[in-house]
Amino acid sequence: MAIKGAGRVKTPVLRIDNLVKSFDGSVVLNDISLTIGEGEVVVIIGPSGCGKSTLLRCVNGLEPVDSGEIYLRDARIDGQKKNLHLVRQKIGMVFQSYDLFPHMDVMDNLLLGPMRALGRTKQDATAEAEAALKRVGLSDKAHALPRQLSGGQKQRVAIVRATLMHPDILLLDEITAALDPEMVREVLSVVLDLAKDGMTMAIVTHEMRFAEAVADRILFMDGGSIVEEGKPKAFFASPETARARKFLNTFTYEELREGIPT
Repeated sequence: MAIKGAGRVKTPVLRIDNLVKSFDGSVVLNDISLTIGEGEVVVIIGPSGCGKSTLLRCVNGLEPVDSGEIYLRDARIDGQKKNLHLVRQKIGMVFQSYDLFPHMDVMDNLLLGPMRALGRTKQDATAEAEAALKRVGLSDKAHALPRQLSGGQKQRVAIVRATLMHPDILLLDEITAALDPEMVREVLSVVLDLAKDGMTMAIVTHEMRFAEAVADRILFMDGGSIVEEGKPKAFFASPETARARKFLNTFTYEELREGIPT
């Protein structure tokens, strides 16, 4: 099955069928079905606790599923514990907490995966890592330790580390949640560049303006379900459901409040 996009047909990279996940008897994901095509950027938004991050964690095998199926291209990946490490090589994930090894400098953090998991030579992996650091404006930080970096710099390194594994899809989970506004812009510009280059991505974020700018499709979740989905311009201009309208009105109020003198 192919996905019809804007002027082209997109090959499915990720397919989720009827996914259910619960914690202690409480349903967190309720019959989720979703397909993401080659080069597509899907942004998942919704209130805290609606299941957004849990969905990404299930895709990456960090949480077991109760029922349903997850496919990466044509291979079923849910519950496949024997080849979980191979799955994670093909599914990149970046968290808000960076997860860099604190005792290793930036370059060593970047080389670890490509050399150990992909069997790259140090020379080849280093050349690619150097080019990637240059692209995100961090060439001078190659031998810095994580503690010597700002939050925005750490997150850019984490994104580079994920892309150096050449994943089929990149999952980004609230990667700007712990950053101040200036650092947020630094990180989001990197993600926008990845989108322009055709990286397939699923992004969980509370940055509504960024979501509108980067997404091919918006998914709005609430109560463990996908309540609404659509093209970003249409969704943000005129959401179809009352729940989505209420959610977006909250962000409009926050923007207005930011402009009120104190």
